[in-house]
Amino acid sequence: MSEYATRQAIIDHGRALTAAGLNHGTTGNISVRHGDGLLVTPTGMGYDRLGAEDIVPMYMDGGFDGRLRPTSEWRFHRDILQQRADVHAVVHTHAPYATVVSIQRREIPPLHYMIAAAGGPTIRCADYATFGTAALSEAALTALDGRLACLLANHGMIACGATLDKAVALAVEVEELARQYVLSLQLGGPVLLDSAEIDRVLEKFRTYGAQPDAV
Repeated sequence: MSEYATRQAIIDHGRALTAAGLNHGTTGNISVRHGDGLLVTPTGMGYDRLGAEDIVPMYMDGGFDGRLRPTSEWRFHRDILQQRADVHAVVHTHAPYATVVSIQRREIPPLHYMIAAAGGPTIRCADYATFGTAALSEAALTALDGRLACLLANHGMIACGATLDKAVALAVEVEELARQYVLSLQLGGPVLLDSAEIDRVLEKFRTYGAQPDAV
């Protein structure tokens, strides 16, 4: 994908996440690995106002080019991409159900087999830290250890992927799992899948969605 196409894809996915209710106003941000650095959304701008030229090129040392400053959450975007070779895109949202669970500082338990899409039996909740800080980045990296998604206490969620499409799809799935969790708590709490079943599902997810090359 060309740089221009990547920039436009970031905007298109950001608008789709807002339309789906996972973000509002200027909340949320997206990054994609690009060359030796990353392309990331600018701070304080809604996706409806962005053009491809507004996406900010950043370097792994924290420097950036262009006329706009990067999102205030650039640290965890940079740090995740720097430390996780398997991740090429990072999506952060303030999706309502995921944020409600994060406000309770709970993890999402194994209430549905789709929890395995995030790489483990739970979706952890990172410890609280002020937005935009190195402490938040460190907390997120800890919660993401061996996983592709986490909640951020009193804040929202992060979803990662090998591609931007996969990261966005996972963000949507995490919000759905959070919604199911919140609703099940109103009925007395979920009946959880046991560890043996989660292990079976994790193994099946190794080839989930794979198609023959000829298809």
